[in-house]
Amino acid sequence: MKKIATTLFGFLFLFTAFISAQDIITWDFSLEDAGNGEVNIIAKASVQQGWYMYDTKIPDGGPNPTMIEFDKTTGAEAVGEFQSVDKKATVKHDEIFGMEIGTFTGSTTFAQRLKITDKAGFSIEGNVRAQACNDQTCTPPLPVDFSFAASDLSASVTVAGSTSTGENALPSTPAETGVPADTTEETIAPDTPVSLTSADREQLWSPVIEELNALGADDHADASLWSIFLKGLLWGFAALITPCVWPMIPITVSFFLNRNKKSRRKAIQDATIYGLSIIIIYVTLGLIITAIFGAAALNNIATSPVFNLIFFALLITFAFSFMGAFEIVLPSSWTNKMDSKVDSTTGIISLFFMAFTLALVSFSCTGPIIGWLLVDAATQGNFLAPALGMFGFAFALAIPFTLFAIFPSWLKTLPKSGSWLNAVKVVLGFIVLAVSLKFLSVADLSGGWGILNRDIFLSLWIVIFALLGLYLLGKIKLHGDSDLSHVPLFRLFLAILSFAFTIYLVPGLWGAPLKPISSIVPPLSTQDFKLAHNPMNQVFDDYETGMAYAAQTGKPVLLEFGGHGCVNCHKMDATVLADDRVRELIDEEFVFIVLMVDERTRLPETIEVDENGRTSKLRTVGDKWSYLQRHKFGTQSQPFYVVLDHKGKPLSPSHAYDESVDNYVEFLQTGLKNFRK
Repeated sequence: MKKIATTLFGFLFLFTAFISAQDIITWDFSLEDAGNGEVNIIAKASVQQGWYMYDTKIPDGGPNPTMIEFDKTTGAEAVGEFQSVDKKATVKHDEIFGMEIGTFTGSTTFAQRLKITDKAGFSIEGNVRAQACNDQTCTPPLPVDFSFAASDLSASVTVAGSTSTGENALPSTPAETGVPADTTEETIAPDTPVSLTSADREQLWSPVIEELNALGADDHADASLWSIFLKGLLWGFAALITPCVWPMIPITVSFFLNRNKKSRRKAIQDATIYGLSIIIIYVTLGLIITAIFGAAALNNIATSPVFNLIFFALLITFAFSFMGAFEIVLPSSWTNKMDSKVDSTTGIISLFFMAFTLALVSFSCTGPIIGWLLVDAATQGNFLAPALGMFGFAFALAIPFTLFAIFPSWLKTLPKSGSWLNAVKVVLGFIVLAVSLKFLSVADLSGGWGILNRDIFLSLWIVIFALLGLYLLGKIKLHGDSDLSHVPLFRLFLAILSFAFTIYLVPGLWGAPLKPISSIVPPLSTQDFKLAHNPMNQVFDDYETGMAYAAQTGKPVLLEFGGHGCVNCHKMDATVLADDRVRELIDEEFVFIVLMVDERTRLPETIEVDENGRTSKLRTVGDKWSYLQRHKFGTQSQPFYVVLDHKGKPLSPSHAYDESVDNYVEFLQTGLKNFRK
């Protein structure tokens, strides 16, 4: 079997899509004197043969247009629109989007006019985004940065005689305060009059952490940490029955017993230290990941479209490896080095290096499980989550090595290694393949591409689990499998479960809620066809607009911080907020505001805020809402619910992930009762 080092194959496989996405459209930026105190930013795009890019003007509901964004501007104002200046787009009817759409092929030159107001202080930073497509696929609209300074202006450039604002003038840099300017006006009810003074806005953004603490902590706030530990524990037990770990149990335990033949007590002591070393290694990994990036950064990364595409590719790679396409191993020099350390050291240090060797040897089976667990833990936004997940995983992994050393006679009861281990690995491959679609879905939702809606996701799962059932019955044979003369009872039972799950998924194609897996599948709002769906009557996606509307209607506010990639948010939507009692109570008594912390829509201007003594830049709508949650409420995990009065003060303890409808109704009624007082 061909062995491929992860450090080579992984990076090649993971970044192929992104390297090609960068190469399909190449950009060249320059400044051109347009006279009369104006310059043009020239952006020349070259598209590979067989591909095309979209025009700068696309109707609503269409694909991503080619666009320019500004992060910073000094001494200049934008005039007019970003558009092609050397040729017109080829316009034709697109059957998928059902509209007339313009495209460009080959080389196209775009320009953005700027009016110079301060030549000496001129400085500008920004990026362009463009989506490239061919007859089979499209690339995501990844940003390509550009920047210019005063030194890039030609000597002939003069300062404009007027500083009047053009049609698309860049907004001035806001003051560096803790309250972002009113940069968005997004709402489901655009006809609602909104009027907020700066004093109102400052009050709405002021922290209420002490008030929340005074109302009492949410009893369910730490439930996610326990769920992370339990997930780690379950996946640790699953890792035990893989071909990389299972054979190591009798080999390692026998080594300890032979090493201390005259002292069973010493053998048990060594095995216990070995088990603790396994736990220390994996927990340390979780702490290092968090220490390097920080809990907030891990949460941002975990909801990033690019990151989720990378992790999707990674899991696909591991799934193919599990199914026998190839074997992924770490460089043999790493394992050999650990072996030499075991031979050259004694005592506790020797046992620690043995545990490290196990971690390296078992990487091809435990790698995808660890990676998935770390990402899942990172989305909790809690510093302890990755370490706690690793503790559960390592604890389950270490248990058999310690117990079998204490009771070596139990080794005789273990099933011998054989073809069943390969079958376990293939089954895990099917599961990992199905799970990988979750990360593609998160990238799709965060990026707003509309590629993997709920119908397509469920269709793929139906096929995957139907094939898994056929594999368990021996109807499909993969590399490394032995001939199956008869179907063992346990395999038959698993096949029945797989086919039953497949049938359970089918009604989801017509809009069935599928509550047990609602946290994994895309939300029902992405479904193309649904027989029945009762959404909320009115939902605001802008904080200040919703608060102003609440003041006008005299209702309290139910504020939710969620995310397109938030697993528990989708599950709450499907199991709790979809309940008739909850939906009717919210519709009749509250103004509902939902803020997505991973929304990638760019703000009209970059906002600089002072956060814990350092300056943070808010570039996207999601950045703004994430900052609001941290700054005002002192938390960063989702979902997060709180009931507010018209001044932005909490009326009840906050509420986190909890699938109890009764608890959620009680949370709403408590806030409503306090509001009426």
